[in-house]
Amino acid sequence: MTIAATYWAKPPEHFTPLRDLVPGRLRAYGGGLRNFADQAEGEYMKFRGYPLALLATMGLLAGACGDSSDSSDASALTTAAGSGTTAAASGTTNSPATTNSPATTAAPAPTTTASSDTAVPTPDTTSADSTAGPGADNTSDDWTLHETGDDCTCADGSEFVYFSRQANPEKVVLYFEGGGACFTAQMCAFDSGFYKVTASPDGQPNGGGIFNFTNAENPLADYSMIYVPYCSGDVHLGGQVTTYAEGEDAEVVVNHNGFNNASHGLDHLVANFPDATEVLVAGSSAGGVPAPLFAGLVADALPEAAVSALADASGGYASNPVTNNVIGSLWGTTLNVPEWSTTEGIDTASYGIPDLFSLAGGEHPDIRMARYDNVSDGVQRRFAAASGSPNVELLTVLNDNEALVESRGVNLPVYVAPGAGHTILTSGGVYGVEVEGVRFVDWLTTFVNGDDPGDVRCTVCE
Repeated sequence: MTIAATYWAKPPEHFTPLRDLVPGRLRAYGGGLRNFADQAEGEYMKFRGYPLALLATMGLLAGACGDSSDSSDASALTTAAGSGTTAAASGTTNSPATTNSPATTAAPAPTTTASSDTAVPTPDTTSADSTAGPGADNTSDDWTLHETGDDCTCADGSEFVYFSRQANPEKVVLYFEGGGACFTAQMCAFDSGFYKVTASPDGQPNGGGIFNFTNAENPLADYSMIYVPYCSGDVHLGGQVTTYAEGEDAEVVVNHNGFNNASHGLDHLVANFPDATEVLVAGSSAGGVPAPLFAGLVADALPEAAVSALADASGGYASNPVTNNVIGSLWGTTLNVPEWSTTEGIDTASYGIPDLFSLAGGEHPDIRMARYDNVSDGVQRRFAAASGSPNVELLTVLNDNEALVESRGVNLPVYVAPGAGHTILTSGGVYGVEVEGVRFVDWLTTFVNGDDPGDVRCTVCE
């Protein structure tokens, strides 16, 4: 089934409201589109402050990512959306999908002249560059490269790979790499520099931060590691193919396979470390976003393990229903929602970044959560601006998000450092950063050891 909906800046005579085009039985994606339509003023789409263009064509199509080791046949579906054709295969992840994955065609954001606070974000490559050394030996520090087959792809259709390191089989880190995001034709162009579009076979960690296994202060030095690269532009949450159109002759087809790719790491953990007693799910920047969600999935699969989640440099994005709807529908974020008691009736409007903490923590109250951020993180501020919050006061959002999560009964200790830096887990900052007399490595060690490290906040934050 294909459903097309076109948005105009002003409604022509034959305009049909979007809410009338969406079938009632499309659970997450359809509900999101109906709510998306309900935000309109009058009979056309007009979102305050949102940069996505109002001219877009959307088609629904299953899209996912298979595993080369899966014995089931992958079914391919193809449809034409506008002038582009997309194809996708069935997924193999252990976590349940709630609906078929759509392919979507969207238009670019309108070009505007903006101040530094509202400019399109610079590429989010901090965490990616600090963890992936070009030309590194695949056996360095005992890292093993895992290929996934042609049916599992990065944004540009290239093959997705991931890495593992065997150490203590009872203690495991599942780590998600960062590297930008995209949700417009301009941002999603493969040469835009706004996000990583491939996963390099030489992209294992280069030995910084928590991956420095020779540093005696590293509380994770003896942990087995699963390192999940990032190359899908969807903060590891996507599950569909989206065509971003820019004029009649140009289009960018993006494989937003983030959730499916990330699930390879989860599947590897469950298959190879079934007796794990301690699992830390962590990630930096875009990789910090899915950490609580996948912590919940680990708890589903390994109910006897003590599971914790640490999100690095991703706490500054508010859960805004309109933003959640638009970006979530482009990425297909609610197409792989776990079947938890906390997710019953969830739609794209209520599936925001801070919500993942309370959804996972509400389902599994024993999961321990924590978060690190810089108070003036330049990357988070710029991506917040691109998604409709050009004048965000990051510290306010950080505090509001923590309060939101804790109001839902989930404890969320935070470490808030001064400055505009971005990410800490893959850098020497793990051992060098100190706030209010508390070194980050000591705070981290307390958390890893199973104790509550409490909140650490800068008082002089410039």
